[in-house]
Amino acid sequence: MGFARACSVALVGVEGVVVEVQADLEPGVAAFTLVGLPDKSLVESRDRVRAAVVNSGAEWPQKKLTVGLSPASVPKSGSGFDLAVACAVLGAAERIDPSAIADVVMVGELGLDGRVRPVRGVLPAVLAAAEAGYAHVVVPEQTAGEAALVPGVSVLGVRSLRQLIAILSDEPVPDEPAGQESRPDALLAGLMVPGSGFGAGLAPAGGPGGTYRKDLRDVAGQSRARGALEIAAAGGHHLLLSGPPGAGKTMLAERLPGILPPLTRREALEVTAVHSVAGILPPGEPLVSTAPYCAPHHSATMQSLIGGGNGLPRPGAVSLAHRGVLFMDEAPEFSAKTLDALRQPLESGHVVVARAAGVVRLPARFLMALAANPCPCGRHSLGGAGCECPPAVVRRYQARLSGPLLDRVDLRVEVEPVTRADLVEGGGRGESSAVVAARVRQARARAAERLAGTPWTTNSEVPGHELRTRLLAAPGALTAAERDMERGALTARGLDRVLRVAWTVADLRGVDRPDASDVAVALELRTGVQRGVPMKARAS
Repeated sequence: MGFARACSVALVGVEGVVVEVQADLEPGVAAFTLVGLPDKSLVESRDRVRAAVVNSGAEWPQKKLTVGLSPASVPKSGSGFDLAVACAVLGAAERIDPSAIADVVMVGELGLDGRVRPVRGVLPAVLAAAEAGYAHVVVPEQTAGEAALVPGVSVLGVRSLRQLIAILSDEPVPDEPAGQESRPDALLAGLMVPGSGFGAGLAPAGGPGGTYRKDLRDVAGQSRARGALEIAAAGGHHLLLSGPPGAGKTMLAERLPGILPPLTRREALEVTAVHSVAGILPPGEPLVSTAPYCAPHHSATMQSLIGGGNGLPRPGAVSLAHRGVLFMDEAPEFSAKTLDALRQPLESGHVVVARAAGVVRLPARFLMALAANPCPCGRHSLGGAGCECPPAVVRRYQARLSGPLLDRVDLRVEVEPVTRADLVEGGGRGESSAVVAARVRQARARAAERLAGTPWTTNSEVPGHELRTRLLAAPGALTAAERDMERGALTARGLDRVLRVAWTVADLRGVDRPDASDVAVALELRTGVQRGVPMKARAS
């Protein structure tokens, strides 16, 4: 009788649970039993592992074999357990020393020929192993760079099971031929989900390959909307762009990621972990360092937006846009239930998805940008443009964005049509994204210095009671806001959000705390009522 154990990781959402893979050999009729709440793809590992072991030159034990995955109460899915199962079986058969694999975490899928194929979610798996105190991990060679992002862990990237057996047995390591350079590596197919990626509206700020970056200099006119974009980026405030078709709403929103500051190391690891689990991490780019951009179509379901799927929920668009921008074009065309489902993550920065298979908490701290037409035909805001929509139709169309959702939007901007002078003569060309991004970084630095020692990094995250007790505005600065609240034009949440925007305006101006003009700009951007303060005062 032989026994050996290795370790692997089961992913629950974007978090990992270390699983002990135990193999037991007993005399009896040759059989292979896999227990421990495996799913269909994991049950199929019995055939994959047997073929991989035989084709790697090792002898398959002709005994009664039982492989247990502990803890048995945690659902396990995917093919990432293959490598640990194979090594546990070989350890029980004494082909390799059981003590050499007892404290090693292994993640990888096995092909029938013994090659080790990459799987999704390597980064969160290695993070879970490091938190559990494991110092050695074995991963496929293609994902070794992703695993190496975790400090304090020794990473071994292997190309085949044959190589791993030789390393664990202190034997000469055989050379494995690499794939042909003339075509894509077929092994990388395990990292990507078919139908996802750039074609689904998911891309870093620089776009595929980073060869072209959408620049704010391309936008003609729209000085007011450009100023709102700068404030949104500096403070992490949600934004609504409303205006007729062709005014440039989508063009502006697509350039918002380009003025966001680069992700910090911690933020980059968070984003990379989510993208790795979702299967949209570009091969050869183990770390996402720029703000992600996600633009789902208005026909997207609630599950695709919030998270869901068969079995344990998978990340949705709100999680894929974590630490980046979630742009919802034609926002009134989304279903009402889908839009209202955004209300919780907009406040909390995460989303909790409950299904029969379990409850998953997914990160979802994003900057939301909405774009909407004023009416079904889009010409309601254009005087004399021939809008034929009856008033009742216009009201119903605008009411598709519910009051509770709009109450969570800090900046509401009317995007005016571009004039001929701005478009043809180039008179409305503004600053480039690089110039605006520099001011955004300075404003973020001022906010980070002020919020040092707190769990918040941007103004949009600061709770209202902190703004009213510790971070006080200049005397008399809130007079106009308090008057609007007494008239019912502002809710309590609205007052807090006006304060947050005012602090961001003050950071852009380089002053210590907001005054009445900063609050007036924040009120104008929230309510749309002119306050007599020029927008250029916000970032002078």
